[in-house]
Amino acid sequence: MASHGVRGRSGGRPTLEEVAARAGVGRGTVSRVINGSPRVSEATRAAVEAAVAELGYVPNTAARALAANRTDAIALVVPEPETRFFAEPYFSDMLKGVGAALSDTEMQLLLIFAGSDRERRRLAEYLAAHRVDGVLLVSVHADDPLPDMLAQLEIPAVISGPRSAAETLTSVDSDNYGGGRSAVEHLLSRGHRKIAHITGRLDVYGAQRRVDGYRDALRDAGQEVDERLIEPGDFTEEGGRRAMTKLLARSPDLDAVFAGSDVMAAGARQVLREEGRRIPDDVALVGYDDSAIARHMDPPLTSVRQPIAEMGRRMIDLLMSEIADRRPAVSRGLERRQMVLATELVPRASS
Repeated sequence: MASHGVRGRSGGRPTLEEVAARAGVGRGTVSRVINGSPRVSEATRAAVEAAVAELGYVPNTAARALAANRTDAIALVVPEPETRFFAEPYFSDMLKGVGAALSDTEMQLLLIFAGSDRERRRLAEYLAAHRVDGVLLVSVHADDPLPDMLAQLEIPAVISGPRSAAETLTSVDSDNYGGGRSAVEHLLSRGHRKIAHITGRLDVYGAQRRVDGYRDALRDAGQEVDERLIEPGDFTEEGGRRAMTKLLARSPDLDAVFAGSDVMAAGARQVLREEGRRIPDDVALVGYDDSAIARHMDPPLTSVRQPIAEMGRRMIDLLMSEIADRRPAVSRGLERRQMVLATELVPRASS
């Protein structure tokens, strides 16, 4: 009878060592390729994958995870209410990028909400039991205890945007300062001079940086920053409505608005229309994120595009690297890694 498949030297199923010998690499390198680590060259990855195919090697997932004290699971932790997660395109785009990056690995993704103290306590107990190999943390506020908790538990973690300029955890972010600046420079170039800003939550570092970009763009154009034209929002549509109402009451002659998210811009647009202001003839409007909301708004919304899905993919790359190393960045004595991706203004009819 013909033999089906390739046997190892021992006559049984091929081993990791035999794959390493066939590929001409070390056992650890084979393990990194199989586990999807980005810390392997393309040539080495191709050699290992060829050896795996030739020998018919099939990894024993359960045994490998147990031996390596691994769970083959990653948690995407969102310290926000579920309602916000499903209402804002930012989160769905982030999830899309994370999912795409994990599609070629054996890692399972767990979505965990931790918007309340009770949910945070439950999460702490879950993570302390080492039920995941690493954590992605999105939408982090300045006073959020979760990043420090992850550091104390020595769980590999990557966050979407630092809490401050002194962030100690690995992070991936977009250029919020540059994005805010480009929005205001665009409005200035169109002749607008009373430019209001609806900020995101100011306990979020990214929202602070957008305000910094707004201020500097005005100053560099020789304009004074009028604090009455800055109104805090909260990244929600209702927050955009409230902020726009207050801005119009204080400065009825404003001629442009830069909103810190497309969702808030949608709320601002409703108020402007209710007040009889034409967009962009009376008031120009710019959003942030370049989500589907921006493209479908009437008129279509000028918005700052941040590569959210790409941020999710980069977060996975960095997290898989930390998981493969199995030691937190502090123990390795490495400098914190903070990746910042470029933003781009997308002009449309609203400005």
